[in-house]
Amino acid sequence: MKDKGLHPKNKFNKGYNFEQLVKDNPALKEYVATNSYGNISIDFSNPKAVKELNKGLLFSYENISVWDFSDENLCPPIPGRLDYIHHLSDLLSSEENIKILDIGTGATCIYPLLGVAEYNWNFVATDIDLDSLDYAQDIIDDNNFDSNIELRQQFNEQQILKGVLEENDSFSATMCNPPFYKSAEEAKGANKRKTRNLGNNAVRNFSGNNNELWYVGGEKAFLHNYLYESSLYKTASKWFTSLVSKKENVESLEKSSKKLGVNEFKVIPMHQGNKVTRIVCWKF
Repeated sequence: MKDKGLHPKNKFNKGYNFEQLVKDNPALKEYVATNSYGNISIDFSNPKAVKELNKGLLFSYENISVWDFSDENLCPPIPGRLDYIHHLSDLLSSEENIKILDIGTGATCIYPLLGVAEYNWNFVATDIDLDSLDYAQDIIDDNNFDSNIELRQQFNEQQILKGVLEENDSFSATMCNPPFYKSAEEAKGANKRKTRNLGNNAVRNFSGNNNELWYVGGEKAFLHNYLYESSLYKTASKWFTSLVSKKENVESLEKSSKKLGVNEFKVIPMHQGNKVTRIVCWKF
């Protein structure tokens, strides 16, 4: 399959200007060097280098200047996260006053940050982990995004929408980047394979704590729970969407969606380097 690259509107789709990124985030400078191919780059197996690179990408936005979170938390790759925002914008092209529900926002609060910086959208962002929400709230406060982003805690790990949706909620879309793995052991095994490929067997290069990486039953269980709960709150959001990493999960989700009365089901492919994923979207 030919790599179609990032979304045309993605400001990082022409590669990285490391000279500019170091200006945006001076802490990146110590990790930038000429690699064995003669290109200026970083060591992508070094989680600190990856974190500072992504800070530089984020700080290229004039209204984002602080992005501090624990090294234990997942450091999201900004270009790929931004693609989800742009594809969502395409999906909602006829909408005004867009308000998004971000499920599992994490300590980095990355989708709301990008959604506000790119499109000035409003967000309600949820997470089950209180420490993550504390980091997220500090990021919101430090960048003066309080009027755009509201945080809510999910107290029940068995629930996704239930317990965080309020009676008068009305969203243009929900978005979600679900945990991929079924258990901590499966996540560790995947990391061993990944770090072997990167030539570094010490650490996960993007980090990540338990609730960010795994969910009982894995991605498939999470998605089917999300789909079922969306059928209980049909009018809370015009579109329900999620990233889906495994192609086979799309087929089972589409079958179940028909049984639950979904009116429209669509799949948006996303490409970044060799990685192919997709956004699944449905509405009632």
